[in-house]
Amino acid sequence: MDFIRGTLAILWKDLAAEARSKELLSAMLVFSLLTIIVFNFALELDKAARDTVTAGVVWVTVIFAGTLGLNRSLAQEQDRGSLEGVLLTPVDRSAIYFGKVMGNILFMTVIEVIILPVFNLLFRVPLLHWGVALTAALGTVGYAAVGTLLAAMAVRTRAREVMLPVLLLPVVIPVLLAGVKATTGFLELRPLDEITPWLNLLLGYDVLFVAVALLVFDYVVEE
Repeated sequence: MDFIRGTLAILWKDLAAEARSKELLSAMLVFSLLTIIVFNFALELDKAARDTVTAGVVWVTVIFAGTLGLNRSLAQEQDRGSLEGVLLTPVDRSAIYFGKVMGNILFMTVIEVIILPVFNLLFRVPLLHWGVALTAALGTVGYAAVGTLLAAMAVRTRAREVMLPVLLLPVVIPVLLAGVKATTGFLELRPLDEITPWLNLLLGYDVLFVAVALLVFDYVVEE
């Protein structure tokens, strides 16, 4: 019960802070919409290319917007001087980690719910599909799990805005690859047997990195 209360307290703190400032979601949303508009104009003249690369454009937008959100979520704590206070709370460090992960998942999900209909409208592809939603959910969990851990490592460095993408993007290549392959499979109405291995890869990635983060998060946040 202490673990659950600690996790929910961290989550509630992040949600309350975001409700007051609205900095994180607004930055992620504006960045995502601008990325969609740029890709829409870039691919306007080639309809065949639009149909082929839509899944990749979706995941590139989600990954880059998520990186921006992960960076800001812990950078705000560091800038306000509240990160040390959070670490001194009498709860297990894994509760702090899970609270942060849940907050990042929620923020990314809000952005995805907004941008997928926009993609659906501009690129004229059926992204509002249960398989696409499942793929996005699995990919978001894995991305937030490893991203929160690496953001905690990068937040204390001077070049944290540069350091996080450098650390994170190579590690999330399996998420990007599996997400694009599974999304393309659902959009092209391929048999579920062809898509299942990519979904299994996303699920295995989620489990692996959540377990790794639980083991090392305590050491990462130590001075």
